Amino acid sequence: MKISATIIKELRDKTSAGIIDCKEALEKTNGDLIKAEEFLKSKGIATAAKKASRETNEGLIESYIHNGGKVGSIIEISCETDFVARTEDFKSLAHDLAMQVAAMNPKVIEISESIQNDDIIENEDVLLNQAFIKDPEISINDLIQQTIAKVGENIKVRRFMRFSLGD
Repeated sequence: MKISATIIKELRDKTSAGIIDCKEALEKTNGDLIKAEEFLKSKGIATAAKKASRETNEGLIESYIHNGGKVGSIIEISCETDFVARTEDFKSLAHDLAMQVAAMNPKVIEISESIQNDDIIENEDVLLNQAFIKDPEISINDLIQQTIAKVGENIKVRRFMRFSLGD
C-alpha cells in the first residue's frame, strides 16, 4: 500500500513523532490512522522504558500560582541534558505538572515513597497515578512517558511542594 505524504503529515501532527516513524507505523497498519497512532504510542512506551535507567542531572524548577493567589506549587523535574530542559515540550510538561500538584494535592510522587515511610497512601494521593487534569483519559505517568518518547530522554519528577493559604 502506498502511504501518502498527507496522511503521514496528519499522523505527525497528532503525535509529534518523526516522519520515518509515522511512515513505518502507517505501513504496518495498512494506512489505518487510529491503529498507527496506537502503534506509535506503544513504541514510545517501549522507548521510554529503555531510557528509564539513564541519569537525569539537568532539568528545571517550575512554579504555578492559581488565580487569586491562594494556592500554588513548585516542582523539580529532571532530564538528561540542558538542551532538552530548554525545549517547549519539557517546559510545557513542567508547567502541567506544577498545575497538577496545585489542583490535585498529591502526597507522594510514586507508591514506593509511601512504602519506605510506612504510610498508607490512597491511589489518588500518588502523583504518577493521578488522572491528568487536562486529559483524564491518561495518567501523569502516561503524560511523562509521552514526553520521554517525544524528547528522547529520560525524565523524572524529583520533588514537589504545594502551598495553600492558611495551611
